[in-house]
Amino acid sequence: MTNPIVLFDGECNLCNFTVQWIIKRDTKNQFRFCAQQNEIGQNLLSKHSNAHADLSTVILIFQDKVYTHSQAVIQIGIILGSWYRLAYILKVIPRFFRDKLYIWVSKNRYKWFGKKDSCMIPSQELKNKFLI
Repeated sequence: MTNPIVLFDGECNLCNFTVQWIIKRDTKNQFRFCAQQNEIGQNLLSKHSNAHADLSTVILIFQDKVYTHSQAVIQIGIILGSWYRLAYILKVIPRFFRDKLYIWVSKNRYKWFGKKDSCMIPSQELKNKFLI
């Protein structure tokens, strides 16, 4: 598959918001999405030897590369294009610091944004964007 695939924590409200945010800005219909808890998500992770299930980060698989934490955010911005490519500027901040901030938000995401009892079910119109 040539489309960028975003693997996310399907029970996390912040992660679901992030998916909806990407969908709204994906004018070229490039991205596909899959919850990490999903069997397809698990298979994608096992296919990429350097990837492992990590609900604390959005995982982007694109062109046989795996991006996590702040690297995933930057790469998603680059793929979205337009002014979102400016996310590339974040690379001037050392990855250690970017990821430290990402991990801090991730550790608090359930407390701040809540958690669902199960993975989100996409609407009929969005079903083709999800690997189910």
